[in-house]
Amino acid sequence: MSINTDRNFDDITSKFAKNIYGTTKGKIREVIIWQDIETILHDFPSSQKLKILDAGGGQGQIACKLAKLGHDVTICDISQQMLEVAKIEAQANGVDLNYRHCAVQDLSHDLSASFDIVICHAVLEWVVDGPDFLSSLKTLLKPNGVLSLMFYNYHGLLFRTVTLANFGYVQAGLNKRKKKTLSPNYPRNPDDVYHWLGELNFNIINKTGIRVFHDYLVDKQKQQTRFDELLELEKQFCRQEPYINLARYIHVVAKCH
Repeated sequence: MSINTDRNFDDITSKFAKNIYGTTKGKIREVIIWQDIETILHDFPSSQKLKILDAGGGQGQIACKLAKLGHDVTICDISQQMLEVAKIEAQANGVDLNYRHCAVQDLSHDLSASFDIVICHAVLEWVVDGPDFLSSLKTLLKPNGVLSLMFYNYHGLLFRTVTLANFGYVQAGLNKRKKKTLSPNYPRNPDDVYHWLGELNFNIINKTGIRVFHDYLVDKQKQQTRFDELLELEKQFCRQEPYINLARYIHVVAKCH
């Protein structure tokens, strides 16, 4: 994999802000993910300044929150425009980030075993070779480092597609026609991801479903008008099966041996 073959979002950077980060689904994702990240941080000594990589960190929301806590945060992305937005976000928050404009796989060549925590959210579903990509992430982790990995769930996509009666899309194997959209190119079967992590000697210590109910509401207006109640239900059930396996995204926390 290289910077030329992975999906680059320079062409739709502003669309991200509008269609993901500025929506109810984005707010749920932010809240649930941050709960898991706080749990990760609590496993380290409170006085320790951690070296953290946000791989494919996009517009830098998580990176800035971590930097505000006093950690040394590097954000890496193949999209220069995404990094420019991240720089604006950092300035607005009064924090400093380290910026790397490259593919994660290229970053691993010169920063191997450098980080206590590697965060990689909503990237795995955009790369062709999943196992190779995860192997690159592992080389960036210190011994006993922690991986925060969120990926687009194939089961959630299939379930939502059927509930919309989009049977032609199912029969086509969920292969999308237009490549330059926000619908990921390679939805991941959770069992495949767990297997790949096991092959790399990662120990999975937590799984969380991101948006286990939100996307399936029949009345979409309720996503906004009943958001507080919906968020509480998301928080209540997001770490329980069968809801994890039907979530639109799955967040895995894994420790590197």
